[in-house]
Formats: sequence, C-alpha cells, structure tokens
Amino acid sequence: MKVKKFTASTMPDAMKQVRKELGKNAVILNSRVVHKRGFLGIFRKKNIEVIAATDPSPLESKKAMPQKSIAKPDYLSYSTDKNLSDQKELRVTEKQILNEIKELKKYLNGKKESNEKLYPEPIQKVYRYLIEQELDPDKAAEVSNNLVEKFYIHGKNADAQKLKEWLKAELLTYIKPLPFGKTTDKKVIHLLGPTGVGKTTTVAKIAAEAVLNEKKKVALITTDTYRIAAVDQLKTYAKILNVPIEVAYNQKDFKEARNKFSDYDLILVDTAGRNYLDSKYIKQVKEMNQFQPDDEIHIVLSVTSKARDLEKIFDQFSELPIEKIIFTKIDETSQYGMMFNLITDKRVGVAYLTNGQDVPDDIIEANQEKFISTLVGELKDE
Repeated sequence: MKVKKFTASTMPDAMKQVRKELGKNAVILNSRVVHKRGFLGIFRKKNIEVIAATDPSPLESKKAMPQKSIAKPDYLSYSTDKNLSDQKELRVTEKQILNEIKELKKYLNGKKESNEKLYPEPIQKVYRYLIEQELDPDKAAEVSNNLVEKFYIHGKNADAQKLKEWLKAELLTYIKPLPFGKTTDKKVIHLLGPTGVGKTTTVAKIAAEAVLNEKKKVALITTDTYRIAAVDQLKTYAKILNVPIEVAYNQKDFKEARNKFSDYDLILVDTAGRNYLDSKYIKQVKEMNQFQPDDEIHIVLSVTSKARDLEKIFDQFSELPIEKIIFTKIDETSQYGMMFNLITDKRVGVAYLTNGQDVPDDIIEANQEKFISTLVGELKDE
C-alpha cells in the first residue's frame, strides 16, 4: 500500500493532488488543519494536511471498490476540522468498514473481563438484560459481541423491536440442533423429577391433552407410593378423564401394569418425587421403572429452583437417555436464563412449559420460537 502526505491551502486543492498522484481509488486516512510559520513568527498561514493511501496492486486497480453509502461506526475515528466550510465529507469503503468491525469483534471475543463498556449503548442495554435474566455471563458476552456486528452493518438507528429480532435470531442459533415439543411416536413416557415441581399435575395435563385433543387411548401408572395424596390426586384426574390407572408398589406391579396397557396409545408414568441429589434414589427409580429402549424419559424441573441444584439433579440422571426437560412454574418467575443455560450446556431439548395449576389449560407445547420469546419477552425501550 502506498501512503503519502499532501498539503494545500484548501481541501479541494488537497483532493486534486491526491487524485493526481494516487488515483481515484485513493482513501483518505487523516486530515487536519496546520499552520505554517510566517514572517518573524507572525502572519501564520492556515493549510490543510491530508494523509492518503492507495493499493498499487494491478488487480485492485482494475476492480474499483464499491462505494455504498452505509453508516460509519463511531469507533472509526477520522480527524477532521468542522470549521472548514469547503471540506468534503470523508468516505471509507465498505470493505474497510467490514474489516474494522471484524477486528473489533475479534478484540471483544478475546477479552476475558466484562465487555459492557465497549459496546454501543443499545447493545449495552441488551447485555445488561441478559445478565438480569441470569444468562451465563460468557454466553451473554458472546451473544452481545455478535450483535455488535449486526448493529454497525445494518444500521445504528435500530429500535428496540429490531434489537429484539436480532437477539432472538442469535439465541436461536444455540438451540437449533436441540429437540423441542412432544413426541408422537413413543408409547411410554416416564416423568422424573424432584418433589414439589408439579410432576403429578403435569402428568394430568399431558393426559388431558392426549385424550381431549388427540383422541388417544391413554393409561396412567404411578410409582409415587411415598405420598398417598399424590396417588389420590392422580386417581381423581384419571376418573375425570375416564382413563385407567394402576399403582405400582414394586417391580412386579409395574411390569404387570405395563403389560395390562400394552394395547393403549400412550402410557404416562408418574414417578416418586424424592431427593435426587442422593444417587441411591436414582438407582431405585431405574430398578422400579425398568426402562425400555423405546421409552421416552422427561425430567420435570421448576424454574423457581436454584440453577446449580437443577444442574446437579440433571447430572444425577446423566446415565439415563434423557430426551427432554419439562420446565414448570414459569409464571412464578421473571428470569428464564437458567433454562437456556441448562439446555445448551447439557444439549437436551424441551417438551413442555407449564404456567399454572389448571388442568388441562396451563401447559404449552414447547417450540424454539416460543422458548426464546419467553426469554427476551420483556426487552423494551427504557
């Protein structure tokens, strides 16, 4: 690249020199006002100093760079004198801007500490929102770094709605490979999870949807014999839906119940809610339920629980082929980053989201767009 400095009394004169010596593809790198010393140090004369550059490569000279009008990033700082009435607007090529944006993104990705102060103000707002949602800080930074590129390339005047669209699209890339929604080809679905997460109610909601909306032949099995109230609750739902239910107290009972319902379309199994941080209970569930290769296993987790506890519970089941998670009580919190962290870290999908106690209404079949909308739904203008 050839770089040269030019000095003239006015900007137009300087530009004529640039074009004459470097050609029409020359790029202005810097311009400033300078003063030449006059006679005996007085009568100082004002001049314009311009630093310009061009690439003498034959290939480049034959192919003119595109001169599309795009928003110039704030961090591209070109020195100018605003008092010069005859100074023309300085332009940079699209290729240069894209290269600078890539360098900025690379720099942001390379920093270990928080990048918030390095972001333009709208992206700072997005970053703070993700942190408030309890998204993992590294993920929040990575997402925000990618949004910086969109922000400078596609326009700095983006409103909150446009930022939300960009954010949704970025977050969707993380969960795109994961399975979402109910499974239609599985006959036996086991619902596992700790006590107090609404597992029994969730079983009833799924059963009601299958019976009322899908007209399936459904049967229920419960192994939650530790809580008489849970058995009675599920029996009540079974009676309302007019579906059969069996209570299994041991392996033999469970096997007999499963064989009894062999001609049914769907068998839902409600397991006991125990302290699954204790590995011995995991072993008991495996022995009781006698999982088959064609069965599907869902873990029911409450979003009101601590993220670390949920991660430990999930890890306890890691030796089982967990297909999806059912997140409950999403109406009892306004922070959903934990869900995103868990499924992206463990590479597991989501079957349902539940948002209340009403059967069968308060259950939503999960899909990727609804899941991400739940996470970014409150992002708005301040």
